Amino acid sequence: MGDDSLTLPFPAHVASRLKAASARVPIRFMHGNRDFVAGQGFARAAGLTLLEDPTRIDLYGTPTLLLHGDTLCTDDHAYQAFRTQVRNPVWQKAALARPIGERLAIAQDMREKSEGAKQGKAMSIMDVAPAAVDQAFLDAGVAQMIHGHTHRPARHVHRVDGQDRVRWVLADWYERGSYLEARPGGLRSVEAF
Repeated sequence: MGDDSLTLPFPAHVASRLKAASARVPIRFMHGNRDFVAGQGFARAAGLTLLEDPTRIDLYGTPTLLLHGDTLCTDDHAYQAFRTQVRNPVWQKAALARPIGERLAIAQDMREKSEGAKQGKAMSIMDVAPAAVDQAFLDAGVAQMIHGHTHRPARHVHRVDGQDRVRWVLADWYERGSYLEARPGGLRSVEAF
């Protein structure tokens, strides 16, 4: 809810735990659909580096695109309108000018509306659009993509422009946590609990 939310117990706890972990391993953070106003204050407090969405990296010699994944869900027009609104710097500045208590109430209301809206949407609308995935592979010039948002964990192979390309989807952490382990020999999904 903004960097000033670090004065609240839960955000402060999260930042301190991340800061402790960052002493052992570098941490990178990419904004999602619920933490889009976390800024440099949060990054400093948590000892992490903010990443642009999308970010292209070299992962052990494999060009890889990291992205939140919501931009691939182009058939969900209502969500895309919401994303455009809340990622707008003018909107964010106005939102962050409100008192923290008011922002928390607005966020809770937005979350409830989001959960309610999902109930009336077809699963196919909330998943990635194949054409958007293909275009993201081509635009970034990569053979591998890693994203969350849809939280349907799997390894997908896409045939794009005559080449097999791999898309990894990360799980959420509500019911079963997992992560991708990257090694020189490739990626593998690991169940955390």
